[in-house]
Parts: sequence; structure tokens; C-alpha cells
Amino acid sequence: MQQRIIVLGAGYTGTIVAGRLARRLRHEDVAITLVNAEPDFVERVRLHQVATGQDLRPRPFREMFAGTGVELRLGTVTGLDADRRTVTVTGAGGAEELTYDTLVYALGSGWNAEGVPGTAEHAYDVAGRPGALRLRERLAGLDAGQSVVVVGGGLTGLEAAAEIAEARPDLDVALAARGGLGDWLSPKGRAHVRKVLTGLGVSVHEHTAVTGVEADRVTTAGEPIPAAVTVWTAGFAVHPIPRATTLEVTGTGQIVVDRTMRSVSHPDVYAVGDAAMAMGPGDKPLRMSCASGIPTAWQAADSIAARLTGGKLPNTPLRYFNQCVSLGRDNGLIQFVTADDRAVPTVLTGRAAAVYKELVCKGAAWGVANPMLGLPARRRRVTRPRAATGPAVRAQA
Repeated sequence: MQQRIIVLGAGYTGTIVAGRLARRLRHEDVAITLVNAEPDFVERVRLHQVATGQDLRPRPFREMFAGTGVELRLGTVTGLDADRRTVTVTGAGGAEELTYDTLVYALGSGWNAEGVPGTAEHAYDVAGRPGALRLRERLAGLDAGQSVVVVGGGLTGLEAAAEIAEARPDLDVALAARGGLGDWLSPKGRAHVRKVLTGLGVSVHEHTAVTGVEADRVTTAGEPIPAAVTVWTAGFAVHPIPRATTLEVTGTGQIVVDRTMRSVSHPDVYAVGDAAMAMGPGDKPLRMSCASGIPTAWQAADSIAARLTGGKLPNTPLRYFNQCVSLGRDNGLIQFVTADDRAVPTVLTGRAAAVYKELVCKGAAWGVANPMLGLPARRRRVTRPRAATGPAVRAQA
């Protein structure tokens, strides 16, 4: 009987896992189901572009996975029972319970209001396509001279502030950062970010903790900052579903995994991307990012394939090489880093950095949109028998 593999979430990591498994395992031996709420792939790293009115190329999943053996199931994941090996998916036809032998949890993360009053009611986000489209509509309706405040000085905040300021030079754009501007970057990197934002007319409020969001301002420990629109990029939070299960999770709700991305409590569950608490070089947790997520997807897919076919477990290096920051369409910063993500003096800036970042984004999207790239001449036969019906076996401590 076929091994039932269910992948929850079709972002970068989920689509990579589904495609990689489809080209490594015999279709007669596995039934791979990819569950997602939307019918198209979303380039999350470009959502700040969507918010400023740019249109991205549509990438329908049914076209991407045609002929691969991967079944697309449209719906929202509303429940998970890790002991019974079932997932509840709610779609247009109502709720449906799916049973799996192997589960890959790739639902990623969304924006995190961090408990700041007024954020949910008044702020906008670029953590998902619905939020980016909502912000797009609001920005389009702003008159010249109105104010936009981007809260959060991380990579997403820098990109959003620069993109909005470049696309709408008639607006008064500000960035509020809890720490110093780009304080994790090298001195050259920090200097370049400051130079670009200054040139775009972005007002930077450093060492500023936002304590509240209102309809026309953000409040801080000091003076309030006027804001006709507040864009919240101060943090990300994982989906709450794992917390409600018997899976071992961290205090932030991420699923704790081993080096093969396998749950330490449930050996039939794998987690990838933002949803996983995976350790990188120096025993440091991987940060939530595309740079972390894609290698974890490779590792999970290859580990599942190895265990099902009796092959050798992979050891994909989970390390960093650089941080890519777009600063508008014609400028950027490539900050080179150590394996454990610490900045080194070397940077690439300006137009060359923008081209570099664009190639990275296009390459990632192309790889997702072509899941059968590198199709082996012979897919491997599954040798592991399907799990017996009944409660899943829990991993022993």
C-alpha cells in the first residue's frame, strides 16, 4: 500500500519538499498531498513590492505540479492530532480529516504584534499576501505629504521602508527601530543602509520602542510619531496549531527537530522553515528566513526519502553565507556573514547588490516553479511498510 505523505503549507519550504519527494520516490509507492489555503505560490520575499503596487508573475500550483504525482488540496489547516496521525483541513466543501504516515509541517509564520496595543486594529503587515494587498490599497489612497511609519528595523523593515519611499517619494516615510539602524551589520553595511535611506528621504528613529498604535500615530516612550499608515514588521510568530498538540514545541511554538528536521517527540512528523526549531553552526537556532528554510526543506525531503527506501541519511550543511537586502529596485546590500550568521567586513552595495538580490529571488522562485528539475533516471522504491493503524509511536526521551 502507498505511503501517505502530507505536506502542510506551500510556501518555499513546503513546495520544495513536495517536489523533491516526487522526484526521488516511485509514484506507485507514495501518495503525496500538498495542502495550502491559496491556489498560487506566493513569493513572500517580494511582498513589499506587492504592497507598493508592483504585480508579480502568477504561479498556479496546478500547473507547477501537473504530472508530478503531487495532489494539491486547497483549504486551511484547522487541526492536527499528532498521536492519531490526522490533519483537519477546512475548504469550500467544509472540514475534512486526512490521515498520514509521514507529515511535513511547513505552515511558516505570520506577523507578530508582540502584544502592543492597537497593532491588530490599526497596523498593516507584509507577512502574507492578504496583508500586502490590504496595505497596497491603503497606500494607493494616500495623498501627497501623508505619513507612513514602518515599525521594525530588521531586514523586512528596511526593505519595506526603502520600497515605499522609492515608489512614493511624495509621502513622508519614517522607520522606527528598537535598536540602532542595522546594528547587526558590519560598519560598511550600516553606513550604506543609512546613506540610501537618507537619500530616499526616510526619517529614522533609532532606539525607539513603539508602545502603541493609533489610527493617526504610533506612541513611544518619547514623542509620538505621526502615521496615517503604520506598517508593522517588528517580528514574526509561528502558527498556533502545534501548541495545541502533543508535539514538543518551544516557548515560541516552533516544533523541536533533530538534524534531519524530524520531530524529537513524534518520528513521523517533520518540520521545516520558520515552523521548526533547528540548530545551526555553533548550536545557534536558525533564524526565520528563506535562507534558513530552503536548506531545511532539502534536509527533510532527503531524510524522508532515505528512511523510506533504506538509503543513507543526508547531512546538508545548515549554514549562512550572506544576508541580501533590497533597498528599492536599483539599490541593495549584500552583507557577507560567517556560517553562524555574524557579519564580516565584506559587503556588496549599490546596483550590483540589487542585481545579486534579484537573481537570488528569481532563482528561488524558478526552483519552486520547476519541481521536477533534476529528475533522476530511476526513482527509488519504498521499502518501509506503512505504519499500522492506531496511535502513533512517540519518540522516547
